[in-house]
Amino acid sequence: MLKTKGLTKRYGRHTVVDGLSFACGPGEVLGFLGPNGAGKSTTMKMVTGFVAPSAGTAVICGHDIQTDPLAAKQRIGYLPEGAPLYAEMTPRQFLEFVADVRNLSAGDRRGRLDAVIEQLQLAPVLNQSIDTLSKGFKRRVGLAQAILHDPDVLILDEPTDGLDPNQKHEVRQLIRSMSEEKLIVISTHILEEVDAVCTRAIIIADGRLLVDDTPEALAEQGGGDLEEVFRRVTRGDMPDETEAAV
Repeated sequence: MLKTKGLTKRYGRHTVVDGLSFACGPGEVLGFLGPNGAGKSTTMKMVTGFVAPSAGTAVICGHDIQTDPLAAKQRIGYLPEGAPLYAEMTPRQFLEFVADVRNLSAGDRRGRLDAVIEQLQLAPVLNQSIDTLSKGFKRRVGLAQAILHDPDVLILDEPTDGLDPNQKHEVRQLIRSMSEEKLIVISTHILEEVDAVCTRAIIIADGRLLVDDTPEALAEQGGGDLEEVFRRVTRGDMPDETEAAV
């Protein structure tokens, strides 16, 4: 459902993403990990068509994001970092706007709107301007727009940022409930998130793929501590057997 081929992004002489290649399919929840500045958000922006790669490409459900962008984007739901929203709108107005942009049919529109409002528990703030919402509610509105059209591939950049522990639990439950039929990619630096919901983890640093394995397998190599593995991998001192998991 998602395949990247030599995905690269350069800004002048600085290479932010350096030849990333990986593939994943339905039923996977992929944790896309890396320290700050590793190239995670830039990779997500290239995969979703918001930033053009300097080299390589991404293919979404058989559609190349560069040569067939409309068909590829129709299969993607995307929650960007920071969940940018139209502050002067209410959540109801914003979701109606997204439904228009996504060309939801009259038959699907009402049902999908009602579903995401219930799933993200937005009813108490539906008619309140977005600029007055808490960070947590803004994040939930952003997630609601990402799943509104029931996409096959869901790209989430820091999906629980700003949420309290109860809200994080609810979002993680929602991710698990959607994961059987979809591919979900979660870009994060929160290792707890990976341990809680992900079936696979990729770690990058300096724009390069370092490790690709299950969270359980990685944690075993750190004595049960995924955080320790993350530190060792991104510092470049992981044992050879972990490097072989790439």
